[in-house]
Amino acid sequence: MLPLRFLLTGLAAVLVALTPAYGLANLFELEHMQRLESDSALPPDFGEWADTALPYAAPKSPQGQRQNAAWYRSHFDVPRDGAMPVTWAVCLPYFYQGGQIWVNGRLAGNVPESTPEMRVRWERPQLITVPPELLRAQGNVLAIRAAAAPDNAAQYFPRVFVGPLADLQPRADRRTFWVRTMPQVTVVVCLLVAGFGLFIYGRRRSEVLYGLFGLATALWGIRTLTFVIERMPLDSWQLWRIAYLASTGGFIVVLAIFTLRFAGIRKPILEKTLIGYWVSGPLWLSMAGASAEPFINHVWSTGLVPIGLSILGVSGWSMLRQRTFAAAVMPLTLVIAVLSGVHDYLMAWNMELLARWFPHWANQRIFLLHYGANAVLLGMGGLLAARFIEALSSLQSANQNLADLNDTLELRVAERELHLTANFERMADMQREHAAVQERQLIMREIHDGLGSRLFTSLLRVERGDMTDQQIAEALRDCIADMRLAFDALAPDDDFQATLGNFLFRWQTQMREAHIQPTWTIDVPDGGLHLARQPALHLLRIAQEALTNVLKHARASNVRIELRDRGGMLELEVADDGKGADLSMDTAGRGMANMHARAKQMGAELDVLSGASGTRVMLRMPIK
Repeated sequence: MLPLRFLLTGLAAVLVALTPAYGLANLFELEHMQRLESDSALPPDFGEWADTALPYAAPKSPQGQRQNAAWYRSHFDVPRDGAMPVTWAVCLPYFYQGGQIWVNGRLAGNVPESTPEMRVRWERPQLITVPPELLRAQGNVLAIRAAAAPDNAAQYFPRVFVGPLADLQPRADRRTFWVRTMPQVTVVVCLLVAGFGLFIYGRRRSEVLYGLFGLATALWGIRTLTFVIERMPLDSWQLWRIAYLASTGGFIVVLAIFTLRFAGIRKPILEKTLIGYWVSGPLWLSMAGASAEPFINHVWSTGLVPIGLSILGVSGWSMLRQRTFAAAVMPLTLVIAVLSGVHDYLMAWNMELLARWFPHWANQRIFLLHYGANAVLLGMGGLLAARFIEALSSLQSANQNLADLNDTLELRVAERELHLTANFERMADMQREHAAVQERQLIMREIHDGLGSRLFTSLLRVERGDMTDQQIAEALRDCIADMRLAFDALAPDDDFQATLGNFLFRWQTQMREAHIQPTWTIDVPDGGLHLARQPALHLLRIAQEALTNVLKHARASNVRIELRDRGGMLELEVADDGKGADLSMDTAGRGMANMHARAKQMGAELDVLSGASGTRVMLRMPIK
């Protein structure tokens, strides 16, 4: 008990330093008053008044027995300075159940008491101004009626201060700030911070510590409402006490789970056990009823003490293991919270022991746990903020490294672009050279396969004397036609429309000279056809071979030539009204075989039909 006493002494010394000094001129601190239990509405002149040391905690009434109100009285003198009277006042640091203040047999002030419909608990100090006309220079009688405490609750009465209003007003204001204003600020800040922490957890479920921090802050904000709400409808009192127990135990349990998680300890069974104990208190109270609240609160709250001490032990072990400033934050704040909790426990359940150690401080009856809890929440928030800043710093460092890498990559990309540009230029030159070579090879192949073959064959026949002059002239005309067709189709301008126009013009003249009437139908899109040179040459070669057969063998009067686009397929049709041809007898050498070979090279289909009504050549090729 000695170490605990020393720690509490140090804590109380700090807090006493915040309280005003006594000993001001004309200021009385009534350490003893006469006490009489009586429900009288007026200051009683009867009964046995007992001298009572203050502060006083009246014992609880037996179960089922109603507690009486109590009267306290004392005498004081009022020194006067000159002819001008000074306004005096009576100050009660706490007056939980309310009551009345009488001076010299006249009512000076009234603090509302509990009613059958409303329950009150005044945390704020009560400062009652005494009109100068009520005072006498000597032998003033102060009588205070303290209302009865609720069933199973103790009645507390403080030391009373009497003196000039100017001296008591700062004292009352200071206490109002600590016991009234600070809890209000705590509630607002806790709920705002809780929303922030729970929002982060809601967006990132992996950040469990933020969720625990937000939950602990929300629970403590709810618990602190007990210092803010001074009036409560009686039919809501039971529900409020359940909420009070739930928020108090929940804060300690969530704090324990936070400490375990922060120390890297993950024990699901232990966490479920803590949560179970948390739920047991409010559930017990809801089943037992309001009359059992003091007993349940006393017993169940006692069980929270070892949980708080265990939290302190785990955080201390984590500090020794990690040996960092962050690891020392939680133990330091928890020491403050645990001492504050022990202080409040003694204040609520064993005030005589606390008064024996710190008589002056006990009279203040200021609960400290919500200040200790604020320190713990501040430490938790500081750890999470440091963790967040560390993550941002790591991200910033990673971004800086990424920026440096990007700069390096940009330089390398720029160098690679220059290299690729030079390679593309070389490839373009090579492609142009390759295209020129292909063009030369294509022209040479066409001349060799077409014009060269015809000239060589005609030369052999002339040397053998197998050709007349007319046949020689006809062979030369065919060679010239082949040459023109190759030049038109393989021209660099790649204009199939112009090549087709030249082809039609030459053959129209030849057909009319042979007394054959040609009919041309060109059904292609308005933008024209765009065929590569090689497919265009194959197409015109097939058309030329078909027209040559009509001119030489069909003995036709009319020939119909159609070129049409049918949904991505280009169709060429050459049909005459001649005598038909024997497809097994190709009088033009390998003309029919060449037509099929060229169609195959283009991926096209070639059909040749011949009968008594004429010959029909149909070519279908895809347009790419």
